[in-house]
Amino acid sequence: MTPAASPAALPRSDRPVLVTGAAGFVGSHLCERLIERGHTVIALDDFSTGHADHLKALRRHTRLQFVRHDIAQPLPEGLPACGAIFNLACPASPAHYQRHPVATMLTSTVGTWRLLELARGSGAVFLQASTSEVYGDPQVHPQHESYWGHANPIGPRSCYDEGKRAAEALCYAYQREHGLSVRVARLFNCYGPRLRPGDGRVVSNFIVQALAGRPLTVYGDGRQTRSFCYVSDTVRALLALMDSDWSQPVNIGNPAEHTVLELADRVRALTGSDSPLVFRPLPADDPVRRRPDIGTARSVLHWRPEVALDEGLALTIEYLRERAEPTLAVLHADWHAAPELVRGRTLQAVNRQD
Repeated sequence: MTPAASPAALPRSDRPVLVTGAAGFVGSHLCERLIERGHTVIALDDFSTGHADHLKALRRHTRLQFVRHDIAQPLPEGLPACGAIFNLACPASPAHYQRHPVATMLTSTVGTWRLLELARGSGAVFLQASTSEVYGDPQVHPQHESYWGHANPIGPRSCYDEGKRAAEALCYAYQREHGLSVRVARLFNCYGPRLRPGDGRVVSNFIVQALAGRPLTVYGDGRQTRSFCYVSDTVRALLALMDSDWSQPVNIGNPAEHTVLELADRVRALTGSDSPLVFRPLPADDPVRRRPDIGTARSVLHWRPEVALDEGLALTIEYLRERAEPTLAVLHADWHAAPELVRGRTLQAVNRQD
């Protein structure tokens, strides 16, 4: 493991840090960085979309305590008073949250409320991992934090979009009514190692399909844009935000805008694949353009992304090539089916062994 980094600057750094969604894609990387910085971490995850293997490097670490738990249910008794809470618990894959809309909504609302109550009782600083989806299908480009968004409150994506909007509203209600110190990070298309094969996100979809020699599935005409931020850059920003005293929402993403067709070309080139493209109808309410204005992150957090897209894609391809090959034969190009095939083969409970 990497030696401890510079001294921790988190609020109440003498107390443990609670991370929910800790076995997820971003959460597991965050836990590793917190441990490297010298923190004690209480890690919660119910494994609905997370992987136990994501935490295997920390399994025997004495400063990590793992608790398997769904935050929509009453929190476990005996949780220690934490100095900081990072709430990353919520499925981010369209394939998952559209198959489980009620659970997604409850995680973002009831789960966030439970954690805010915990933060209020212990005096912890609370960071909510929100999303660019709060902007919906935006009519303003790039998207600044002051933009209120253009979202469909009853569409197939609303369980996630409106759930995250409600979570933000809860955070600021607690700030106004109870004086709670809150942070809100709006994440834009994070990618990197530990993305799940076939989880419905465009980066992992394209890579897995290219490695399998299958056609790359493009929804719509492929001219819609996304902005891709590598996971190490995202985690640096989350830590910088928690370290700061900034309480308003902050966009965390890469302002470089790419079409889906451009991404497909890069993935094919980096994998050496000659897979053709296959076009399917654009899903309902899928945003046409997505690009963050990161002026706030630059000025307040002194943060900007550092990992270029080709570098990040190469690292992600290497990860998925090593781990996805046993499942490539059964992964469907259809993003609605693959998660179940992967989940049943990979999830294991984490047993802490000090």
